[in-house]
Order: sequence, then structure tokens, then C-alpha cells
Amino acid sequence: MKAAVLTQTGTKPVYADFPDPQPGTGHVVVDVTAAGVHHLDLAKASGAYGDPGTLPYVIGADGVGRTATGRRVFFTSPVAPHGTWAERTLVAEHDLLDLADGVDDITAAALGNTGLAAWLALTWRADLQPGQNVLVLGATGALGSVAVQLAKALGAAKVVAADRDPERLARSREHGADATVTISPDTDLAGAFRDASGGHGFDIIIDPVWGDPALAAMHVAARGARHIQIGQSAAATIELPASIVRGARLELLGFAHVDPPVHVRRDAYLKLTELAATGALTVDTTPLPLADCQRAWELQQQGAPRKLVLTP
Repeated sequence: MKAAVLTQTGTKPVYADFPDPQPGTGHVVVDVTAAGVHHLDLAKASGAYGDPGTLPYVIGADGVGRTATGRRVFFTSPVAPHGTWAERTLVAEHDLLDLADGVDDITAAALGNTGLAAWLALTWRADLQPGQNVLVLGATGALGSVAVQLAKALGAAKVVAADRDPERLARSREHGADATVTISPDTDLAGAFRDASGGHGFDIIIDPVWGDPALAAMHVAARGARHIQIGQSAAATIELPASIVRGARLELLGFAHVDPPVHVRRDAYLKLTELAATGALTVDTTPLPLADCQRAWELQQQGAPRKLVLTP
């Protein structure tokens, strides 16, 4: 079969032949129809997560496809050395999640782990309740753009989107954000966040960036707010005064999409794709053929404005 194969850490994958996966007890072969492209794929290939253990291996952590019985599924955690950037992959049967009937494969793959992270961060981790205020940092990214839409769909009173690019933030308005804040070095972020919240602060902060934007957001946390820490695209560290945490009774909660049990993830993904099937949730995508995996790699490194999806 054809696949995007990494032969050495710190290099790009190559489009090449790779041995077909073989089914075994508790594992099924899935014919891949669409696979998401993630920063995590690049980070793992760079060696940032240590020795991969098996080289060569196929890139890719999640995707959509069909089993031998015709079941259409979303899958994650393929069995090494197989990945999702391939014509076929191997997956533990208990990791298969079903899709809503009306959603197309590219949209479903674009939601993937990114959409799951947004949904579960808001619901399972933050326990968003109707009428609460939500601030989404990194709102023009793949996770952030979904989180903005979901927060509104789940009944948030006010959703504020924050990121660096004012032109891309305009899209957040179209996705349901009530206000936007442009993050720039000369902006009083805490003041801008406070104004955007209407002076009431935020009950939930979705944070895939960390750094100065996260610290500014904590200054505007409502009493008992939940700050959901997902990533660190702005900075890996901050200097956090104890008084900010103590004053707001702030709950600082780490989160990864793999944390919830599989039955929670299964239910969440079905609801996500149901929303997408009705048009209540949209994802801006750029589909590319698997043969262009190096191009996808380069676009992801550059910060592609749309979610990249590979189609074998």
C-alpha cells in the first residue's frame, strides 16, 4: 500500500510503499478515506517526544474510514508502525467511534481529535452551563474555531474569541463569537478581555496558547472560573501570582482529549458529527491527496489557515 513514511526523525515523511497491516485478535484493518494533519504529527517526527521506537513508521494519529464490514468509523491511536496517513491502517476495535450519517468524511476527519478536544474541554472538563461566559484563546486555530461554535451551541451567554490575526478573527464572528480581541504586544489584554466580557469576567477559559494571553485571561476570571489548559503555542511558562488563583478561586485544569473514558469520547464524537451534519458546526478545510503529504507537512509547519486533511 501507499503511505506517508518517516524513515528518520527530524526529516519529512516520504510517499512510499509500506507493508499492509494484518488483522489480529481485537484489531481491525481500516481502509482510510480521510486523515487529519496535526502539529502533534510534526512534533513526534521531530523527536520532541523521544525515540519513536520503530522506524520506519507511518505518520498520522487519527482519521476516518471503513472496516471490512462496511462500517464507517472515526479512529485514533493506530497500532505502530501503522498510522493514518496511509491507504490502510490497523486499529484496536474498541477505539472505533461511529459517525453521524449525514457528515462527509473530510469534515469528520477535520473534526477528529481536534473537535473532540474542544467538545470535551467545554463539557467533560469545564462543565459549561447555559448562561456562562466563555473566552477562547487561539480562536482562529483548528481547536479554537470549533470551541467558539460549540460554546455558543451549548448555551454560553457570551463567547469571546481572541487571537493574533484580526482578519481571521472576523471569521470567528461568523462562527458565533459575540466579541473578538486581537492579541498584540501593545494591547492591554486584561483590559480588552474585561471590556469584551461586559465587565463580568469569564466562567470558562479555553487555553491552547499559555504565555501572556493566558495570564491576562486569568486576571479577568470570574469567581470559580475554570481555566482549561490544553497547549502552549505562545509560551511554555508564565509567572503566575498566587493572588490571581486565590482571589478568583480559580480552577486551573490540565486537559488532553485522551483523558475521558472511551464511552464518553464515543458519545461526544457522535454529537459533534451530528451538529456538523445539520450545518450547526462547520470546519474550514483544505483537502490534499496523500501523495502530497510533503506539501501538507510544509503547510502545517507554516500554520495553515484551514484544517488540512489528507485523502488517499
